[in-house]
Amino acid sequence: MSKPFPIPVRPAEETAEGLETSACAGAEPYALMVLGDSMLPEFIEGEIIVVEPEGLAKDGSYVVAFVNEEYIFRQIVQHPEGWMLKPLNPIYPNIPVEGLSVVKGVVIMKKKPGKRSEQKSYD
Repeated sequence: MSKPFPIPVRPAEETAEGLETSACAGAEPYALMVLGDSMLPEFIEGEIIVVEPEGLAKDGSYVVAFVNEEYIFRQIVQHPEGWMLKPLNPIYPNIPVEGLSVVKGVVIMKKKPGKRSEQKSYD
């Protein structure tokens, strides 16, 4: 089985009108490939996640968040001391965040590439 390869992501070039002229609306769901092992055992490298940009994030949701000048895939968890972005793999640290404003999308589904029957939805 071949290992998935990373796809380079480049920022969109701004036009004179700004990014509002993009063909993709900001509220449309999008798909990402899981890279790395920080979300094992629930999410395996190479799986595809579908992200709802305007999804409702709540305690326990799997999210894409923007922290420390990068996008990151984690579980958002509320603790007595506040909100944290939690990796499922315990070798990685929790990341404390000020609130849910860092959340840029909620994972609504995962799927193994090429396997129609192997998918799981999240609420």
